[in-house]
Amino acid sequence: MTLLKLNKLFINRSLRSFITPRKYSSFHGANNKATEDVRDLRNIGIIAHIDAGKTTTTERMLYYSGFTKHLGDVDHGDTVTDYMEEERNRGITINSAVVTYHWNKHRVNLIDTPGHVDFTIEVERSVRVLDGAVTILDASAGVEAQTVTVWKQASKHHVPSLIYLNKLDKMGVSVELCLESIRQRLHIEPFLINFPYGPDLQKFQGLVDIVEMAKYEWDLAKSPDGRKFSVHQLTEKSDGKIWEYAMKERSNLIGQLSNTDEKIADEVLLVDSIDKIKTEFVRKALRNATMKRQLTPVLCGSSLKNKGVQPLMNAIYDYLPSPNDREFPFLEYYGSDLCAYAFKTIHDQQKNPQTFFRIYSGIMHSGSDIQNLNRHCKEKVKTLSRILANDYHRITAAHQGDIVCVSGLTETRTGDTVTSKEGLARIRPMLRQYEHRHHEEEEDSSHDLESHDDLDHDVVLAGLQVPSPVYFCSVEPPSMASQKDLDLALECLQREDPSLKVEVNQETGQTILSGMGELHLEVIKHRILSEFKVDAYMGPLQIAYRETIEDKVTHTETLESTVGGSKHHAGITLTVSPSTDTNRKRNVLFKPLEEKSFMMTPKFRKMYKSAIENAVKTSLSYG
Repeated sequence: MTLLKLNKLFINRSLRSFITPRKYSSFHGANNKATEDVRDLRNIGIIAHIDAGKTTTTERMLYYSGFTKHLGDVDHGDTVTDYMEEERNRGITINSAVVTYHWNKHRVNLIDTPGHVDFTIEVERSVRVLDGAVTILDASAGVEAQTVTVWKQASKHHVPSLIYLNKLDKMGVSVELCLESIRQRLHIEPFLINFPYGPDLQKFQGLVDIVEMAKYEWDLAKSPDGRKFSVHQLTEKSDGKIWEYAMKERSNLIGQLSNTDEKIADEVLLVDSIDKIKTEFVRKALRNATMKRQLTPVLCGSSLKNKGVQPLMNAIYDYLPSPNDREFPFLEYYGSDLCAYAFKTIHDQQKNPQTFFRIYSGIMHSGSDIQNLNRHCKEKVKTLSRILANDYHRITAAHQGDIVCVSGLTETRTGDTVTSKEGLARIRPMLRQYEHRHHEEEEDSSHDLESHDDLDHDVVLAGLQVPSPVYFCSVEPPSMASQKDLDLALECLQREDPSLKVEVNQETGQTILSGMGELHLEVIKHRILSEFKVDAYMGPLQIAYRETIEDKVTHTETLESTVGGSKHHAGITLTVSPSTDTNRKRNVLFKPLEEKSFMMTPKFRKMYKSAIENAVKTSLSYG
């Protein structure tokens, strides 16, 4: 599709015509990076099972930080991060949304992710660029199916996390059962750093912080929005059993921390009582243990009832890492030059492609040229913006740790790595070495191709791993005149959503749409109609599956033929074995039966290797 046609379509579309205008506070700090310490920056994500309260918690964070002027509600369809029409109609999060807020003089880039399994690709590409995460549990349900999935995704990228037990006001809530489900299903040891108190959990008055030995109390009669709350230090005389329980939990926490932190272990030996250990020692030791993923702090609250969110916001800054605290081996190749990773692409109201980047090193300037290392091309940064859900605030430069939006990139896709002209000059020799080695591996299939699938500390960041589709269906335009519009719609949606697959069936000529589930494809159908004005027909859903062999099979075949009066013969022995690793790279491995076989010569590789590989792969794909 031509760029002119894309732009014409983008001008006719409007994603935000239905959105109720929100009143945001003035966005300060957009161009004040020079005076901002990267140690005060947090890149965090909210991850959870569906309906655990992610968006509700995010809405409270934005409200208490002063970013918004009123509390949005998922049921009312007026939240900041759920801005798409489908999200507001269904009351669920479909796209991950980025928003920036300030809290206690530090900046937080927050990504609110979906909880539905059909949109797990949004979680995958979000955690890829996070420094920390907040895993939210419905306290009445504990760890659920998708909780395990998103936890594994965060663990794969070594992202430290806090756990927030939400919805403590619901009937049947048990903090102890939640902690036990965390131990059994996430295989970690959770540590409560605050716990609720009151006549019962459904009417809990506040929280007790065992690190600070303080009591937080919310009086919703005086402050219905929960913005104002009181803080009192715990004392043995006035708080009795609450103080005893808090001291017991604090002693258990310090005991566990002393096994991982030498400084607090020395402090334990120097004092005659655990309660004399200073708060800053405990907080620092807990922060170090959390960043190393040795301990997982657990906090409590009820976001819908406006209780417990402010302590969670404090814990994000106190215990989760800044960009400086994370170690990325690939940065040694870039030095102080630009290294940025594209993790998402969308289209805004002006309908230009908007690419979201995480800046790992260097500076990205508005109007500068960047080099795409994956696609070997140069592109221009037309505008650079701070992301505020579906709104953008332009900035002149982005620095290390920033999550920003760049408009006008036509070639860059999700999973691409970009650098500056100076960065390209620095890493070009290493890129050539990598490409040369990769070319040698492809030429010599007698090597184990899997062992060199990627090099240690790759110069180019790893791309996005997209799971295989689960459902598929046919898709047709309402008329032949709408075919080009439908093709363009599918092209744009594929660029936004890597888990959406479009292919043409060679036998039937039908266009096949494949996705992660029934809801995923249903949302795509509605977006084609509402955003691209094409009333496409989608056939019945079918489950995408493939048959495979169960045992190793070996077969020998000999071909004899007479060509030009001369007899020729060739023999081949083919062995096919099953594999449970779906991410494994499939290749034909050649093994000569004799030492001086013709297969070992370069002439054989050039003449026959490609033909044999294509024949085997075609047979395995189509039978």
